[in-house]
Amino acid sequence: MNRKVRSLVLAAVCVALGLVLPFLTGQIPSIGSKLSPMHIPVLLCGFLCGWQYGLAAGFVLPLLRNLLFGMPPMPVALIMAFEMATYGLCTGLLYKFLPKKPAYVYVTLIASMLIGRVVWGVVSLIVYTAKGTGFTFAAFLAGAFTNAVPGIILHIVLIPPIVLALKRAKILREE
Repeated sequence: MNRKVRSLVLAAVCVALGLVLPFLTGQIPSIGSKLSPMHIPVLLCGFLCGWQYGLAAGFVLPLLRNLLFGMPPMPVALIMAFEMATYGLCTGLLYKFLPKKPAYVYVTLIASMLIGRVVWGVVSLIVYTAKGTGFTFAAFLAGAFTNAVPGIILHIVLIPPIVLALKRAKILREE
């Protein structure tokens, strides 16, 4: 199959998974949204398809989910679009340029999540300041890290083994 067609199909599958996964975790009210289920397929998309597709999938997914299901609500969906685009961009770029050793899958993932959370904070500051509601450093720490701990743990436990399995199965792109 043509490489571009393959990447486009895989990116579409990642977007589709991102649309559906929140329904599964939403059944656990106390922790469901803290697991950040939409982030998983976007992070994987960067590894699988490259930065361009990861960036596009990450930006489109929360906006599409908002249009189809009303969740996440605006302006959260817009803020998440920038955050998740950053995840897809960073996983794609870092995976491309770092050594292809298992430890670097973790490095890529963790660095991408940190950079994405910083982008989330900056965009939140801009959006909420423009709305006149403000955005404090305490709100940034709570939203990006404290409340996100379950999702961070889930992503670190789940994504690298999937990436390494896809690599062994020769499904993961190698450049």
